[in-house]
Amino acid sequence: MSGKAHIVGDHIDTDVIIPAGRLNDPRPEVLAKHCMENLEPNWVDRVSPGDVLVAGVNFGCGSSREHAPIAIKACGISAVIARNFARIFFRNSINIGLPIFECPEAVDATDDGDVISFDLSSGTITNETKNQSFQAEPFPEFMLNIVDAGGLVEYTKRKLQTQG
Repeated sequence: MSGKAHIVGDHIDTDVIIPAGRLNDPRPEVLAKHCMENLEPNWVDRVSPGDVLVAGVNFGCGSSREHAPIAIKACGISAVIARNFARIFFRNSINIGLPIFECPEAVDATDDGDVISFDLSSGTITNETKNQSFQAEPFPEFMLNIVDAGGLVEYTKRKLQTQG
């Protein structure tokens, strides 16, 4: 998977990702329309399916709402690369099937609009624009299976079907 990089800064909290006032309708397609609107009102208009969000430190800090990674995924972002993530955002992202990578080197080397590709199973991130590769810590198999299934709910449904 590859897409254009969208750079955001440090300490982007869940209220910036999806404003609290937009949580009345939890449908992913509705949340997607308001993703990052507190950062830039028309941010989602620049996103194409497969694009990659690149962030600084403590991405996803703030409240523990799952709406934040849902809004990111639903607006077309295929992965988030950050220096590091707030713990609850990290877990919520895996739970809803949003690929995430902690890789400060990739963050430092990426400019807005660079084309980024990634391999979730190996943790490899490639800046296609600059012909540079970076290595994030790959996820354990069980977490890869959750992301590949589209999230914890779908993963659990599949597990129950194979056991039944």
